[in-house]
Amino acid sequence: MIKRQALTPPTPVKRRSANADENGETLADSEYLSTLQRGLSVLSAFGRDTPQMTLSEVAEATQLSPATARRCLNTLVKLGYVAKHHRQFLLRPEVMSFASAYLDSMSLGELVRPHLQTLRDETGDSSSLAVLSGKDILYLVHVSTNRMGRLAAGVGTRYPAYATSMGRALLAFEGEDVWAHYLNTCTFTAFTEHTVTSKTELRRILEEVRKAGFAVIQDELDYGLISIAVPILDETGRSLAAINCSTSTSRVGKEELIRTRLPVLRNAARFIETGLRRQPFLLHSVHPG
Repeated sequence: MIKRQALTPPTPVKRRSANADENGETLADSEYLSTLQRGLSVLSAFGRDTPQMTLSEVAEATQLSPATARRCLNTLVKLGYVAKHHRQFLLRPEVMSFASAYLDSMSLGELVRPHLQTLRDETGDSSSLAVLSGKDILYLVHVSTNRMGRLAAGVGTRYPAYATSMGRALLAFEGEDVWAHYLNTCTFTAFTEHTVTSKTELRRILEEVRKAGFAVIQDELDYGLISIAVPILDETGRSLAAINCSTSTSRVGKEELIRTRLPVLRNAARFIETGLRRQPFLLHSVHPG
């Protein structure tokens, strides 16, 4: 059994100049606020592995100077987003207001959840919608079953894209430049003996997923977990999001999963794609590029 903590390490942030992008390169845009970026990097440093940190630990995680990290933390404490207990800093529930603002303003769940509920009711599997976020998939909508699984899933959950069916469905319908960047910069960890970590093999799998139009994983993110996913595409064929059915290998095998789940997944994907295209602000929200 894998430890969930290993799945979501805080993403280190390179120290940047006053105007720099995520690669540390100078930005021409004079509207870029490096102070805002630094504050957000401090919030992003907290995670399952690091629920509380000292000032020096925050500075190391964000690669900010201790003085800058201290000013960011003190500001966030005064705003109510961070708490301080002795020498330890930790997030406060107020940070959830950012997620709530997105969910309330975009109403993505209202569009997607009925179709995921239909999937759940027809298959008995949990069903989710996720988007790419860095090297991970980020769950935006989730409909669960009463069955308890060893890996939790819900709005805001993140898992490595390469080891998930939704991640592969998303990556497969991106461009070659995205593939190259992902494969060359991602750290591939084997969560089970079946996890594919070879760049060559992952590229081959993505090519197959692009041809087939769906992705399946079994025993790669955790033993006993099997999942099938299809992409949600824009009018150019680029992936906006992905939806899946996920269950236990004790309930269904790979061939039966494809035979019974793929038709209903594709049907749900068509309805969601149509809905997104009728509401451009939602489309731009899930894939602003």
